[in-house]
Amino acid sequence: MKLSEIKNKLKALETIAFQLPNGELVPNHFHVTEVGKITKNFIDCGGTVRNEEVVNFQLWNANDYDHRLHPEKLLSIIELSENVLGIEDLEIEVEYQGDTIGKFGLDFDGKNFLLTNKQTDCLAKDKCGIPAEKPKLQFRDLTEEPCCTPDGNCC
Repeated sequence: MKLSEIKNKLKALETIAFQLPNGELVPNHFHVTEVGKITKNFIDCGGTVRNEEVVNFQLWNANDYDHRLHPEKLLSIIELSENVLGIEDLEIEVEYQGDTIGKFGLDFDGKNFLLTNKQTDCLAKDKCGIPAEKPKLQFRDLTEEPCCTPDGNCC
């Protein structure tokens, strides 16, 4: 989800809820402790220089049960961050403390903001010899020999 999308959704909400990938809700007394821009400059395993930028939200589960973050307050924090930090309309990454700090993507189901799992990946598969997709076998290319032999073609 991009920053412009969450801003539009916040304008239509009365309350904010974030849901973890396992279906549990982040406790409703959470705080957004940071809104910022993270720039990552790196070289992938194939030697290509890369630059990635995301908007980062950090959620924190406080023991402050008397306060709730309302949509208009989060919207004002986002707008202040845009103005002061020059944040553009970038993808959002959310940090949340579980057993360790987790990084999540963000989606919306019409009611809750969904923290989505992120995965690592090789960005230079072609240079590392990793096929982009598993090769597909055609049945016509298989021989008639039994596949249960040690030198069979399907084991």
